[in-house]
Amino acid sequence: MAPSGKKGILERLAAGEVVIGDGGFVFALEKRGYVKAGPWTPEAAAEHPEAVRQLHREFLRAGANVMQTFTFYASDDKLENRGNQLGFTGAQINEAACDLAREVASEGDGLVAGGVCQTPSYLSCKSETEVKAIFKKQLDVFVKKDVDFLIAEYFEHVEEAEWAVQTLKETGKPVAASMCIGPDGDMHGVTPGDCAVRLVKAGAEIVGINCHFDPMTCVKTVKMMKDAVEKAGLKAHYMVQPLAFHTPDCSCQGFIDLPEFPFGLEPRILTRWDMHQYAREAYNVGIRFIGGCCGFEPYHIRAVAEELATERGILPAASEKHGLWGAGLEMHTKPWVRARARRDYWEGLKPASGRPLCPSMASPDGWGVTKGHADLMQQKEATTQEQLKPLFEKAKTH
Repeated sequence: MAPSGKKGILERLAAGEVVIGDGGFVFALEKRGYVKAGPWTPEAAAEHPEAVRQLHREFLRAGANVMQTFTFYASDDKLENRGNQLGFTGAQINEAACDLAREVASEGDGLVAGGVCQTPSYLSCKSETEVKAIFKKQLDVFVKKDVDFLIAEYFEHVEEAEWAVQTLKETGKPVAASMCIGPDGDMHGVTPGDCAVRLVKAGAEIVGINCHFDPMTCVKTVKMMKDAVEKAGLKAHYMVQPLAFHTPDCSCQGFIDLPEFPFGLEPRILTRWDMHQYAREAYNVGIRFIGGCCGFEPYHIRAVAEELATERGILPAASEKHGLWGAGLEMHTKPWVRARARRDYWEGLKPASGRPLCPSMASPDGWGVTKGHADLMQQKEATTQEQLKPLFEKAKTH
C-alpha cells in the first residue's frame, strides 16, 4: 500500500490496471500567467498555490490517478540559472508542491508522485557526486512529505537518468524513470532499448518516455524499450506521457528544435479525438501508465480516460459535462451541428488550420550541441547581450 493508504502504483500496475497521469503543468500554467517561459521553473507552487491547486483538481476530475508534484526544474541549480531570481528557496517550492498534490489527491483515488528532472549541472559537466547531491536535496523533501512514489523524468541523457534512479532508489519508494527521447535515442546516440535496460538495471520499476515528441512517436519509442527489456530477460512496467503537439517533422531533439517553440505551437495541438487514438494505441502495446506532458490540458486527459473507460470500469467525473463522441451535440439548436453527434464524423475529421499561407511542416533547427559543448555550459549570472549576439548570428545560418 502507498503511504496514503491507497493501493500503490506498483500494485495497480501489477494487477493490470490502467493508471492515468496528469498533464503538462509548466505549459498550462504559462498560458494562465503563472509560469515564465524560458526558465520554466515552478515557483507558482509557493507564489500562487490556488492556481496549481485548481489545475490539479481539473486533472483529477478529468480522470487522472496521479497527482505529480509541480517540481519540474525545481533543483537549486536550475532555480538560480541564468539570472533567474526568485523569492522562494527550492525547499519551499518543493514542500508547497507536495502539499498541494497531496491535498487534491486525497479528494479522489489519486497517488502523489514526487518528480526530479535533468539539471544544468549535468550539462555543465559537473561530477556524478555533484549531480546526485542536487537530486538528494529535492529528495529529502519528498521523503519528509512521504510521497507515494518517485519519478525521474525529462532526461535527454541516460547517464544522468541512471544517476537520478540510483539516488531515488535509496528511499525504498517505487521509482519510475522517463526519458524525453524519440526512436533515435538519447543525445549521445544510446538507443531507446539500451536506455531502458540500463534504467531497469539501475533500479527503476517503471520506464518510459515523456515530452519532446507527439503521442504516437512516444508510444513507438516505449515499444522499443519494452522489446529490449523483455529480450534482456528483465521485468518492468511501462509509462508514456507525451506532448499534445503533432511533431512529425522533429529530429532527435524533439519539439525544442521547432521554429514555433515555444510561443507558436498552437496549430499543432492534438484534438480530443486524437487522444482517443493515442490512448488505445498505448494500451494495445502494453503500456498501462498513460498520461501527458506539455500541451496536455484536462480535456485531453478526459479523452484518454473516456477511451479506456471499459478497461478501467469507470468514467471520469468530467464526463458528466461531455457526451461521448459528441453526443451532447444532439441538443444543439442548429441541425447541421446536430448531424455531427456521431463517432464516425469526429474520427474521420481532417481539421483545417485556417492558415492558407502556412506550411504543414517546419524545418527544425539542428545545431547539434549537447552535454560537453561550450554553448550548453550553464551559469548563475544572467545571459549578457555579448553572449546573445553570436547566437543570433548563428541562428541566421540554420
